[in-house]
Amino acid sequence: MNRAILAVVAASLALSIRDTKPVKTASGLISGVEGRNPAVTVFKGIPFAAPPIGPLRWRAPTPSASWPGVRKADAFSPSCVQTIVTEKKPWTYEFMAHGEVSEDCLYLNVWTPAAAAGARRPVFVYIYGGANVEGSGSIPAYDGEGLAAKGLVVVTFNYRVGVLGFLAHPDLGKEAAYHSSGNYGLLDQIAAVRWVHDNIAAFGGDPTRVTIAGQSAGAGAVHSLTASPLAKGLFHRAIADSGSGIGGTRTMADQEADGVRFADAKKATSIADLRAMPWQDVVVPVQGVRFGPLPDGHALPAPVRQVFASGKQNDVPTLTGINADEGGAVPQPATTLDTFQRDAKQRYGDLAAEFLSLYPAATDEEAKRAQNDSARDRARATLYFWAQERAKTARTSVFTYFWTHVLPGPDAAQYGAFHTSEVPYVLNTLAMSERPFTPKDHQIAATLSSYWVNFATSGDPNGKGLPPWPAVGADQAQTMEVGAEFRPIPIAGSPARIDFFRRVLSGR
Repeated sequence: MNRAILAVVAASLALSIRDTKPVKTASGLISGVEGRNPAVTVFKGIPFAAPPIGPLRWRAPTPSASWPGVRKADAFSPSCVQTIVTEKKPWTYEFMAHGEVSEDCLYLNVWTPAAAAGARRPVFVYIYGGANVEGSGSIPAYDGEGLAAKGLVVVTFNYRVGVLGFLAHPDLGKEAAYHSSGNYGLLDQIAAVRWVHDNIAAFGGDPTRVTIAGQSAGAGAVHSLTASPLAKGLFHRAIADSGSGIGGTRTMADQEADGVRFADAKKATSIADLRAMPWQDVVVPVQGVRFGPLPDGHALPAPVRQVFASGKQNDVPTLTGINADEGGAVPQPATTLDTFQRDAKQRYGDLAAEFLSLYPAATDEEAKRAQNDSARDRARATLYFWAQERAKTARTSVFTYFWTHVLPGPDAAQYGAFHTSEVPYVLNTLAMSERPFTPKDHQIAATLSSYWVNFATSGDPNGKGLPPWPAVGADQAQTMEVGAEFRPIPIAGSPARIDFFRRVLSGR
């Protein structure tokens, strides 16, 4: 190798490991590093709140301490306490948290394409899923570089999960200034978005164009933030991917009763006793006890549907959708004609005959198809009716989608377009996976991520060179198919089917 080539290689290596110019945040200066794409700068492990340890366990997040000098932000922080799963099909390595866990976990990560603080790029803040018991801002599928390369400033962060994130207990409510308990993970999410609002301009982001997004439990979090008065003015668009999680929630009385049972099982006579326990002992499950987000009169004043019905939501353009093989549909259902008919009678009672006439089947194979057709129609109809209800008090648009592409990989034929499988395409992170992607997959990712970038930029996914995506309207019962095709499709196979599910879901 000649000297000229060696010089180029040495310069490239030096460039790839050099620190970037420090950025000033409210807590101090930080330096990042260049990403795999040298046009993107990455800042990992930035504290957005004080470590919720010791006396701060089960308290609302408080501001992080300032630091002297320049803090190096070149490595992800530990994930919040959870069980690390090594194999969980169909969610393989790129969908799972890895590495160390700790209670000291309230950190965020920023990917920016901006060369200067005044660039005012749109900002995309991603909230991970994981049933509120697992997840991390460092999961490979959520890597921010794919969208940053397309012009967004991308933020991921950690929030407390499981019992450390959502324990409710009467004594916690008594000590809190806002007189309620639980929702510490939700308060973490709000604190992270507030940090973004206050600091993102220094990274070249535009604090007046912040999009919050998330999938699964993260989608539920997006809906909670749209209903939270504590998040008012902190974001301007919302994306809820793969199962919007807009159903009911448990009551405070129910969860606080579980909190008392939990403390009794731990032989704790006070919250101080629980805080003194090592987290390894605290997180050992107690049978029959569970915790999650709930209406607490503070972060979430009422169930999300009620907040919207009263017109008190943070009214922002919203994009949301579901996948073909979730909500009761699977590529290879173990359905027979007998089980299909029996299940219809159990689910629909007096309306079973009407259902079976709308989804007729005379053989096992026809029953399998009818099972999936009805499950997919019901899922799309549910989302459509939600959008119609939302429109009664919202002035902003909502765009819905139905994801139909099968993510290649282990057992693809068995799982199909499974729950959250659109995420690597949405976030343009196929490079973070070892799945056998084809040119078609990369084409889908390029198209789908462009819709998301457009929405984060303007509140509308449409843009030059993309198939038109209509907003939900009162006169058109349709959604946007994305994945296998990109086109508007009907909510269900016929108006009669739509009417049937409208009556079923409304209780009429």
